[in-house]
Amino acid sequence: MKSTPSRSSKQASRALTYAAAGVDIAAGNRAKNRIKKLARATFNRQVLAEIGGFGGLFALPGGLRQPVLVSSIDGVGTKLKLAFLSGIHNTVGRDLVNHCVNDILVQGAQPLFFLDYLAVGKMEPETVAAVVEGISRGCAENGCVLIGGETAEMPGFYQPGEYDLAGCIVGLVDKKQILTGAGIRPGDRLIGLPSAGLHTNGYSLARRLLLEEAKYKINQRVPDLGCTVAEALLSEHRSYLPLLRPLLAKGNNPGALRGLAHITGGGITENLPRILPGNCDAVIATHSWQVPELFQLLQRIGRVPTGDMRRTFNLGVGMILVVSPERLSAVRRHLQRQKERFFELGEIVEGRGKVVYR
Repeated sequence: MKSTPSRSSKQASRALTYAAAGVDIAAGNRAKNRIKKLARATFNRQVLAEIGGFGGLFALPGGLRQPVLVSSIDGVGTKLKLAFLSGIHNTVGRDLVNHCVNDILVQGAQPLFFLDYLAVGKMEPETVAAVVEGISRGCAENGCVLIGGETAEMPGFYQPGEYDLAGCIVGLVDKKQILTGAGIRPGDRLIGLPSAGLHTNGYSLARRLLLEEAKYKINQRVPDLGCTVAEALLSEHRSYLPLLRPLLAKGNNPGALRGLAHITGGGITENLPRILPGNCDAVIATHSWQVPELFQLLQRIGRVPTGDMRRTFNLGVGMILVVSPERLSAVRRHLQRQKERFFELGEIVEGRGKVVYR
């Protein structure tokens, strides 16, 4: 009697490879070779190992009496959806770096090194290189080393053409020069610095309003904005480090700032209280700056309540400086010399650690 091979024996007779399962090692190696060149361009003498090891090695610079490491980790969020739709991938990496730089800047820290995590469904070396190009550019602009990272190919986990991106930054500050906001007191003034658009927050709502409610196409020009949807929404997250570095405490210089607040998800309403002492409120004069047209358009399309707008978007203010009245003139002069627009947003008063709009 002739036996018929079982289904399991037929399956076992086929040779399966990692490539057959959807992971292209050769494509991954091509992407990693390009990444090495981009990362190496950010290196300085503190880097003690090449890209490709199991861990990055970085020697701490000297000169600080009590060096404190400051770290932060974040992602780009649903802004990535705009990169997928538009095919523009070389800006989201810079968004990621600048967001992280600002997050440690508010504690007075200077960035040392950065690590990224990029996960893809299918390895596409050109796309991967474009993303890392943005990361490398952001690191170079901020004097930060791209010391390593991880690029993972995960077939079946992400939709074709999609990926996820996250990054971790480590910076350094002298313990006595950490900005905590503890010295903020009634009478201090608030100065706002302009954002470059949505930065990296509020995109789930913005995409729904512009692409679903208003039915705009990603590359359609919007007359009210004077640019396309992609250009408006992919404006890169600003780094405020080059502008604010001279105002930070250094050595025997106490610095000109009592506090800094990076205005990200939650807007001014949620982020400014993170640095306020419990006995202080921040009074914001809503007439002190012009909310950019992009935010006004979003509010008109969705009839979004003003309170929700303030808790979702930065509304054109990306960073807030808390300055004593005695140092206010010096800070103004510095910003003017740098040709930086700024808004005198309001002041600190006695209160309970909240933001009050007037």
